[in-house]
Amino acid sequence: MASAGRGKPAGDPAWGAVPTLPQGPEGQGGTPNALRNDCPQRGKGKQVPTWVWALPPVAVLAAVFLYPLALVVRQSVSPDSGGTSLQPYADVFASSAFREALTTTVWLAVGATVGCLVLGFVLALVIAFVPFPGGKAVARFIDVFLSFPSFLITLALLFIYGTVGMANGLWTDATGAHSGPFQFLTTPWGVLLAEITYFTPFVMRPLLAAFSQLDTAQLEVASSLGARPARIVRRVILPEALPALAAGGSLVLVMCLNEFGIVLFTGAKGVTTLPMLVYSKAILESDYPAACVVAVVNIAISVGLYGLYRVVSRRVGA
Repeated sequence: MASAGRGKPAGDPAWGAVPTLPQGPEGQGGTPNALRNDCPQRGKGKQVPTWVWALPPVAVLAAVFLYPLALVVRQSVSPDSGGTSLQPYADVFASSAFREALTTTVWLAVGATVGCLVLGFVLALVIAFVPFPGGKAVARFIDVFLSFPSFLITLALLFIYGTVGMANGLWTDATGAHSGPFQFLTTPWGVLLAEITYFTPFVMRPLLAAFSQLDTAQLEVASSLGARPARIVRRVILPEALPALAAGGSLVLVMCLNEFGIVLFTGAKGVTTLPMLVYSKAILESDYPAACVVAVVNIAISVGLYGLYRVVSRRVGA
């Protein structure tokens, strides 16, 4: 007598034939093609084209940046006499004030960039490879320093080296002199010092990131072979740091070309950069076409340097 717990006989006609799934290409069970074709396609809705997702950011960029830039370019070719003309460009390029501002801007930006690269590289080497108490705290402070506004650093320098600053005050108290010896802050060298002080961390940050990825075994091998620290830096560390130096240096160069707050707050006499010339033409002289011409030139230089940076970064592997 068959027990109640047994299953249905596979071949018993009383139970009917048990349907089996057709075998797949590797002998495994599959779904019949007819059933597969009859099943509705789920999860395949109409896909949105890629360019539709790009419309919102492009629209925001056009409204916030491109439209004001177009207004500046249009104003630069719209003289006060009316119409459209390139005469504002001719007038600005022929003026000695523009040539002096362009020269001052370039040499300050290049000088500050070189100073930041040298000082930033040395400081990053010390923080990354010379153990000392508080090294990690210093590295983290650099991240905080990047958020400081430029005029704050300039005010700090004024408190220390200004005409009535702490250094001159100590000197006059000690010697009884009428004025102190530190008068450089209102000169182009004071602007250069302030820019190097403020922008050096922008070089140090990518350098510290690059040094953290450096294999210390290379340094140990070079040291065991008798290489001195200067040779290790030149032959091992510097090649690895070139992409970070290129990135940080190009960023500092572009930012120095467009720096306005440092020059304004130092009160340097006779130091007129392109941003300062834009301010002077627009606010003090109400010569808006000339101000827009200088602004367009400044933008063109910045974009050109950025393009050069992209080319160099590809070559050095940044």
